[in-house]
Amino acid sequence: MVDIKQYVKAAESKMNDALTHLDEQLAHIRAGKANPKILDGVRVLYYGNQTPLTGVATVTTPDAKTILITPWEKSLIKEIEKAILNSDVGITPENNGETIRLGIPPLTEERRRNLVKQSKQEAENAKISIRNARRDAIETLKKAVKAESVPEDVEKDAEADVQKVHDKYIKKVDELYVVKEKEIMTV
Repeated sequence: MVDIKQYVKAAESKMNDALTHLDEQLAHIRAGKANPKILDGVRVLYYGNQTPLTGVATVTTPDAKTILITPWEKSLIKEIEKAILNSDVGITPENNGETIRLGIPPLTEERRRNLVKQSKQEAENAKISIRNARRDAIETLKKAVKAESVPEDVEKDAEADVQKVHDKYIKKVDELYVVKEKEIMTV
């Protein structure tokens, strides 16, 4: 007899991956206050290679409206500035010869609404991934019943377990979205 718990665990693992991905995506959405994660996608040309910004500089937030970038090598300031300007961050860097400052402008009401829509879309994508994981687990369980390696009543119990895990992760997605929405809409 096949161990049905492995199907539930596999589904839960996929759902957890979807939640982790959502958390990362929401962290990249600017919410009006300085967050170094908005620079995660910025790549700098460093000795002929495209290197993540955090691999060539220290990124800090001295206050809620400023991101401070301190390159490890002074010669990189121009490359870092160029990389930020070419990225989709949408903020013009200012440099003083030693550090680069990014002033985070306040968000307009329209921009806030667009960011909330973007967050909602990311949350919906995560829910779709979670539902797909549930569907895959249930299909695998049904195939196991057809192959007669799992009794039908055990399969029904496992389906209920998968549904409970699904509901738990959908609730977590909703909680993450509500927190991000509140963060974006807070002026």
